[in-house]
Amino acid sequence: MKKYLIIGGGVASIGCIEGIRSVDKKGSITLVSGEGRLTYCRPLISYYLEKKTDFEKMKYRPEEFYSEMGCDVVFDKAEKINAEEKTVKCGNRSINYDSLLVATGSVPFVPPFSGLENVEKKFSFMTEDDALNIEKELSPDKKVLIVGAGLIGLKCAEGIAERVKKITVCDLATRVLSSILDDTCAAYMQSKLEAAGIEFMLGDTAVSFDKNSAIMKSGKTVDFDILILAVGVKANISLLKDIGATVDRGVIVDTEMKTSVKDIYAAGDCAQGYDSSINSNRVLAILPNAYMQGFTAGVNMAGGKKVFDNAIPMNAIGFFGYHALTAGAYTGECYEEKTENGIKRLFVEGGRLVGFMLIGDVSRAGIYTSLIRERTPLAKINLD
Repeated sequence: MKKYLIIGGGVASIGCIEGIRSVDKKGSITLVSGEGRLTYCRPLISYYLEKKTDFEKMKYRPEEFYSEMGCDVVFDKAEKINAEEKTVKCGNRSINYDSLLVATGSVPFVPPFSGLENVEKKFSFMTEDDALNIEKELSPDKKVLIVGAGLIGLKCAEGIAERVKKITVCDLATRVLSSILDDTCAAYMQSKLEAAGIEFMLGDTAVSFDKNSAIMKSGKTVDFDILILAVGVKANISLLKDIGATVDRGVIVDTEMKTSVKDIYAAGDCAQGYDSSINSNRVLAILPNAYMQGFTAGVNMAGGKKVFDNAIPMNAIGFFGYHALTAGAYTGECYEEKTENGIKRLFVEGGRLVGFMLIGDVSRAGIYTSLIRERTPLAKINLD
């Protein structure tokens, strides 16, 4: 009976379990989770702070899923992989494997701010524990500074907007959501956030801290009661890097999710896999991608044959009831349409749709996404 081991309790792990069981109904599966919780939808933690959901509803699969799948869950931290002996050290135990998936996700990136160690109420915003710790400090008289105007920082702002006195978001970038929106779409989304009471300091960011004051690059000072650090994330690649696996920004994997180390696979935010929109590998830290990478790895770990070669970057976001959806690459010729309902920007290159940005009306996003994934020629297709 084959032994499968999964490190990491995120969405990729669920995909892997289901991928394994689609091929092998009897092999033993062990899941090692360092967070101490069963898999949940991390993007929903802002909705918890808004009191729109609870942790029970945030579970990605019901609790009985694991026993039904014959999966043993170990709440412990994986410390070291021995690829020759095929073991993983977890605390005081060592777990054997025949096939291993590393799905360790990502960790917050925190720049070396001077004086940060003297800030008492400082938090990241990635996990249920982060949400719980932030919630303990919320009250109507509090001022919050969020460093980072990306998706994590802005979702945090939305989650706490009705529970604090003031929110200021700063970012060295000159626009919000700079990694996924261009100037036109970012300005449109920023206006919606400002209408909800969020204040911005863009093109400016904290460089040091003096207790409850942030000294900005511009020389300005911003006082706060709560500090949220949402500068960015980085792939958690240490376990595989330590054993000599090929790594870049993430762990390099092929379209079967194999790493450069025999019988070890990687999936999710720690993996740098194939992106069909640019015909190259890069980290795609999005939930649907994590599941599909995990499922692909599981099938192949169990002796099946599956590739995941049509991944594309895609982000579905919403703030205060206003939605945006982006996908693919923003290269080639841009076709733009502005209406009272929002903005549509389609990017066409080489006779194919390669990317889009939809702000407000996202009704045709599924069609556009399919065209990008399938690399469909547009000669006979009407995109209007």
